[in-house]
Amino acid sequence: MLRRSSYRRLFPRAWVLADHEMTFADWVAAAQLSLPSDARLTGITRLQLLGLDHGPPFPLHFVVARDHHIATDGIMLHRTDRLPPADDFGVTPTAAYLAYCAEATVIDAIVVGDWLLRKGHMSLAGLVELARHDHWRSGSSQALWIARHLDGRSWSPTESRMRAGLVFAGLPRPALNVEIVVEGRVVMIVDIAYLEWRTVAEYEGEHHQTDRRQYLRDIDRYAVLRDLDLRYVQITKEHAANLTRAVRMVHAAMTAGGYDGPDPVFGRRWRQLFRRIPASTER
Repeated sequence: MLRRSSYRRLFPRAWVLADHEMTFADWVAAAQLSLPSDARLTGITRLQLLGLDHGPPFPLHFVVARDHHIATDGIMLHRTDRLPPADDFGVTPTAAYLAYCAEATVIDAIVVGDWLLRKGHMSLAGLVELARHDHWRSGSSQALWIARHLDGRSWSPTESRMRAGLVFAGLPRPALNVEIVVEGRVVMIVDIAYLEWRTVAEYEGEHHQTDRRQYLRDIDRYAVLRDLDLRYVQITKEHAANLTRAVRMVHAAMTAGGYDGPDPVFGRRWRQLFRRIPASTER
């Protein structure tokens, strides 16, 4: 480099113009330049490049099928005896998710797994098949355990978190994205529904407060729900940040609608949501 001051070092053998604004894809490309040619993207990094907006961007996760050690800030190079299904770019999304399960918490794995199913990047059958076939691989046992808790009908990470919270607190599994039909016409689709107890819940993002047209549409929606005698729980960004409170809000509406089952319990099973995925004994 004729003018070293015009560049900055990212990783070994990877430099960039000093004023270049790095994208996530740029960081991945720089990491690939610094790694052996047989290293493949894996884990959460592989999934984030598909468009997943979840999890920390660093370290960037790669894998090689041999014993190779590096100590580079911002890069995690995993080693395995045999590469999972892969192409020249990275391991498959299913294999990347299986690797992610080795270290993910239950709630994070549910959010990410739901997203992969919804986007068509993975199937439950494919995940279970890979986990059983490569049962020796790190993350396979955890993937088998988490598979029963995934649902591709969830349309957003907030819906996935809310469903997981309700179920792990001991409440019945809710229906997702349910069509509300009046006189043969779909008048709305609600995020979470317990129609048996006349209760629906929806995540109200910031646009529900800042977008005037959305605000007016919401007023009409509330009126329809009142006419149908449905209790409507609004889950705001602040509510979603306090999952215990959100679960209690939904439970209160269900109880008012006639639910007489167990109250939510925030004990051992609830705490499991925020811990690493346990290993499955299934093969």
